[in-house]
Amino acid sequence: MTARPSALPTRSAWRDVPRLQVRQFAALAMAEAPLLAEEILCEIRREYPHLPVVLDDSGEPMALVGIRRAIEVFVQHLETAEGRPRVPPEVFQEFGRGEGLNGRSLDSLQAIYRLGVRLAWRRFAEIGQQVEIPPPAMYELVDAGYEYLDGLVDQSVRGYAEAAARQAGERLRLQRRLMELLLAEHHRGDPADALAERAARVGWPLPDKVAVGVLLRPAREAVAPAVGQGVLLDMEYEQPHMVVPEPDAAGRPELLHRALTGWAGAIGPPVPLAEAAKSLRWAEAAVRLMERGLLPGGEVLHCTQHTEALVLLQPEELIDDLASRCLAPLAHCGPTHQRRLAETLLAWLETRGGAPEVAARLGVHPQTVRYRLRQIRELWGGEIDDPDRRFELELVLRTQRLRGELGGPRARR
Repeated sequence: MTARPSALPTRSAWRDVPRLQVRQFAALAMAEAPLLAEEILCEIRREYPHLPVVLDDSGEPMALVGIRRAIEVFVQHLETAEGRPRVPPEVFQEFGRGEGLNGRSLDSLQAIYRLGVRLAWRRFAEIGQQVEIPPPAMYELVDAGYEYLDGLVDQSVRGYAEAAARQAGERLRLQRRLMELLLAEHHRGDPADALAERAARVGWPLPDKVAVGVLLRPAREAVAPAVGQGVLLDMEYEQPHMVVPEPDAAGRPELLHRALTGWAGAIGPPVPLAEAAKSLRWAEAAVRLMERGLLPGGEVLHCTQHTEALVLLQPEELIDDLASRCLAPLAHCGPTHQRRLAETLLAWLETRGGAPEVAARLGVHPQTVRYRLRQIRELWGGEIDDPDRRFELELVLRTQRLRGELGGPRARR
């Protein structure tokens, strides 16, 4: 809001009014200031009955004090006409804070002020006629009044912004405490009551199921994604955390997909509310695999669509130990021959077919497959027909393929 250079210009019709008339006008306006303030407040309360009544230390409504002081300061300025009228900040900043804390908009705040100026101008116009102030001077008085109003609004906007920032900070703090409890691995006492209490303080309805996401920032100063109302988001983590209520609800996946465009990370599987920490663990595991290049990067993945990789690539030490035992028969083969036999064995285990099916899967001649399958039987002997050993071999070989150590078609996840 841009203020004019001065409430009353240096060369003006108001300054040309004889000083006696100005003093008469100011005296009448000052005498009527208390009653005028009460009339303005009464009208404001009639138009806006929701406004709270806040009393000062003496028991007088603070709004009435502020209106009266604003009128008196403006009238005193008209008499001296030096500089701009100084807006009394305390009451109007407090009024702005009150509006912000009670969830009302700045539009309603400005409407209240405009109503007050309109009522004040109506009375000033009557006083101007009474002491015969020329119309051009009264028109300038209207301009000065609205410039003064700008100053009052500015003070209230400061208070409003302060209250809004304080509220936002408090909500973030409460939301962070809620997420800490929700994602804790071990709860002390009964977490249900604590969750309900903390959720109520931030107005978060407790869902039956949640999915927890872990995000990778596209840039250090990235603005928080607009994930929508109801989704808890904590940007204070190096890798921001997100709790999605009822992740399979209609429209939720599409909204998240749009909001998270340009971000990377993973969203864990849907779990009951009390087991949110489990969803977080899977999301963290998926992000670690993304960072190693073992899962696709550059997007937000859903763990439920990458189950095979998450199950097989997680327990590396156990899988590696199993691989060393299961694939021991290949130890004396050269690296290239090892790889070809392993790919053939995996294709055979997956297809449960003969040479033609395996050959089609690998893109080689069936005779080549027959030769390799004979070698595999020679290396493993009768163990190759044992269901448990076949399961272990397929588990190990699928893991190696996920790591990129084997070629061939990817198994459907």
